Amino acid sequence: MTAGNNGAGTPEDDDPFAHLYRSEGGEGGAQGAAGGSAARRPGVPRASYNQVRAVGERQYGQRQYGQQQVPAQQPYGQQNAHYAAPETLPGGNGTRQGPPPGHGQDGPPRRSHKGLLIGAISVVAVVCIGIGVAMLTNQGDKKDEAGGGDPTPTAGESVKPSDKPSDKPTKAPLPKEDAGALRLDGGAATAKDVSGAKGTGGTYVAGFNKVGASVTWTVDVQNAGDFRLYVRYGIPGKPANATLTVNGKPNAQPLGMKNFTHSPEGDWEKGWQTTWAPITVNKGTNTIKLSCEQGNQCDANIDQLWLAK
Repeated sequence: MTAGNNGAGTPEDDDPFAHLYRSEGGEGGAQGAAGGSAARRPGVPRASYNQVRAVGERQYGQRQYGQQQVPAQQPYGQQNAHYAAPETLPGGNGTRQGPPPGHGQDGPPRRSHKGLLIGAISVVAVVCIGIGVAMLTNQGDKKDEAGGGDPTPTAGESVKPSDKPSDKPTKAPLPKEDAGALRLDGGAATAKDVSGAKGTGGTYVAGFNKVGASVTWTVDVQNAGDFRLYVRYGIPGKPANATLTVNGKPNAQPLGMKNFTHSPEGDWEKGWQTTWAPITVNKGTNTIKLSCEQGNQCDANIDQLWLAK
């Protein structure tokens, strides 16, 4: 016994392709016995290392991965007596089945590159969308921080007016009038000799330094209440005063026309100043009179009169 035949009787009995045309038992067993090889018995190792397979047990077209079909050795041009055509086998249709989809001839299944490419594109798209959202959010936060959450309209934006009327009534400006446009009595008259007056055309009231001289203003007021009467006047660097009468009632205190600016004495142009006195008026028409009475120092020019709260 050698490593080459493992106890075979003759070299012919060690044919590695004998399983293609030899069957166990029956006629094949008899032939094996004729060739000097004993039939296989249970519990006794096979004399040959080859795995004998009966002809017809293998199904064509169902080769497993990693296995290779070995053709039978036979003389050229002669067909094996035990050969069976595929169409004669059970379930055979005469057509040889090809390898399963996705497999090569003898290699493992091929990996689909199309699926990998789609997955990579999806990942890139998700990353780009995330970056865009982050940038927009960051810009929105910066705008909120810069504008305090209440952005003002730009030049290209339009501001829609409110459709709701305002709850507060529109207040008309309080009246103001040039002294030269009022009623003048007792020798008072308009003049333009001294510059600096704010009346129309530089006109003011002169000749007020006489007892009985007066300037009367008839004015309409929307609401009754306490107001201030402002008087713009001019003096020659020394103080003056006059009597103030509202709706026929003289004020307890005269209207003081002091030298607040400390203008030099005798300089009428630099003596233009403003004073005020508290008065109470009624709703509607009121009469305000500024006059030179006994005990007053009336050496002054009168420029303008107006009311204020």
